[in-house]
Amino acid sequence: MNKDIKYFGIDISKSVFDVTDSGGNYYQFTNNEFGFKKFSKLLDITSHCVMEATGYYHYQLAYHLLESGIKVSVENPLSVKRFIQMGLSKIKTDKSDSKLICGYAEQVELKLWQGNSKEEIECLQIVRTLSVYTKQSTMLKNKLHGEAVLGNPSKLVVTSLKRSLRQLIKEMKMLEDKLLTLVKQSHQDLFTRLQTIPGIGRKTAIMLVVLTGGFDRFTSASELCSYTGLTPVIRQSGSSVKGRPRISKIGNQKLRNLLFMCSFNACKYNKACRDLYERLVAKGKSKKLALIAVCNKLLKQAFAIAKSGLIYDDTYRSTLVKN
Repeated sequence: MNKDIKYFGIDISKSVFDVTDSGGNYYQFTNNEFGFKKFSKLLDITSHCVMEATGYYHYQLAYHLLESGIKVSVENPLSVKRFIQMGLSKIKTDKSDSKLICGYAEQVELKLWQGNSKEEIECLQIVRTLSVYTKQSTMLKNKLHGEAVLGNPSKLVVTSLKRSLRQLIKEMKMLEDKLLTLVKQSHQDLFTRLQTIPGIGRKTAIMLVVLTGGFDRFTSASELCSYTGLTPVIRQSGSSVKGRPRISKIGNQKLRNLLFMCSFNACKYNKACRDLYERLVAKGKSKKLALIAVCNKLLKQAFAIAKSGLIYDDTYRSTLVKN
């Protein structure tokens, strides 16, 4: 804890945000520009505001503080949750949460939040919209199948569903093309190098670039694996209770699902991944667990390539060579 810094723990919701400072003072403000300006009057050059990444709600306040020259940290909710659980607090209110976030800020090493460029923000918005459209597309396809199963489907209904599906596919294609253009503009070299990894296709390479901020958000491969939710969770108590190891699944589900699909091809064409898979299966591990290990290997290869400026090469011991 730096005694020269005054920390402000912020718990944000849709309508309001609650604040507790290092002195134990509590405030509540509306989550809009008026509330931001009112809160800013409490801050100076020694202030450091800390909040959780809460979906969309924290962005406007975080950018307002950043543009005002105030230090901001946007923390992983899981890290804050674990800290709160360690405090064994039985009281659960917004006021207590802001107080606990402030306590968290005083005891851990914080990383300053830098925000995203306009291009990065647009890429993230496109990815989220594509996720919504993908779900809608699946629903329409299922509905079409359901109507066909009836045996005597309404022509009007089927025509309407097909028209909606065609329009949705058209919108998705337009967004995918724009996303590819943006990624090439900002990370052409990285995007190209990632695709030299056997098993990593264009779609996964795009997602890796967008969701990791060009890998700038991570300082280690293990940190990246944790973000994706591919780290193992061991369940064991004493010598009698031993649960099967499993992945945490706390992380970016979209990236995790993409990597799992990539793992099948990686087991065929990526020597390091194939050797790992065969070694684990030979030891009696389940095929699913072996595939998850392959996902981790792919992430570590991607991280190494992103940070080193090298490309993949199966013949080289470290799997990387100069580009």
